[in-house]
Amino acid sequence: MRGATHATSRNTACIEACHACNIACEHCVASCLAEGHASERAVCIRLDRDCADVCHPSVTLMARGSAYAPALCAICAQLCEACAAEYAWHDAEHCLAPLPAASAQWRVA
Repeated sequence: MRGATHATSRNTACIEACHACNIACEHCVASCLAEGHASERAVCIRLDRDCADVCHPSVTLMARGSAYAPALCAICAQLCEACAAEYAWHDAEHCLAPLPAASAQWRVA
């Protein structure tokens, strides 16, 4: 495919941040459900699920150097930032740690 780039060391930080964000979001969903806060944290759980579902393919596209990675990563960044903003409203321990991807530089070379 024309325009495809290879994963670079610049992308490595973003790949790692997206992977960590995916794990953090999945952990948050599981924790909220296990703690019995599903109805109170419905918005958070939906955001977490959306974010995790977009982070995973973002990592895959960056790793293979897809020309489509920047477009998907832009959506991933928006979701990670939305999750981080939602987490600020909760006092649960699993919500207190900042999402790695929310502070990552969202430029895929």
